[in-house]
Amino acid sequence: MTAMNVVGEIAGREVQFNKKGFIARFEDWDNDLAYAMAQQEGLSLTECHWTVIEFLREYYAFHEMPPSPKVIIRTIGEKVSEHTPCTRKKLEGLFPDGGCKQACRIAGLPDHYCHSC
Repeated sequence: MTAMNVVGEIAGREVQFNKKGFIARFEDWDNDLAYAMAQQEGLSLTECHWTVIEFLREYYAFHEMPPSPKVIIRTIGEKVSEHTPCTRKKLEGLFPDGGCKQACRIAGLPDHYCHSC
């Protein structure tokens, strides 16, 4: 553990976070942790939230960086907003406390990889 990381207990286990609240290690994330983090932030995860979270994790695992909001909308927009066009505003509305930075945090992406948000 580096001086930048803080150990916190969440979802019944100890997890390392940086000072901004992002998980220090991508591989420490799981669904239970996402639910607990979302609950702490007053967010109830819906199917649309999970669509975004899973896409963020898959994209990061392959590219080692998060997708831009434009890529998210273009790739999974229809799944996020079936009956109306998915916009950045709609995407940010799912994660009202910071838009895709909040999504990155709940998805377990490291902070420094979320500058595209």
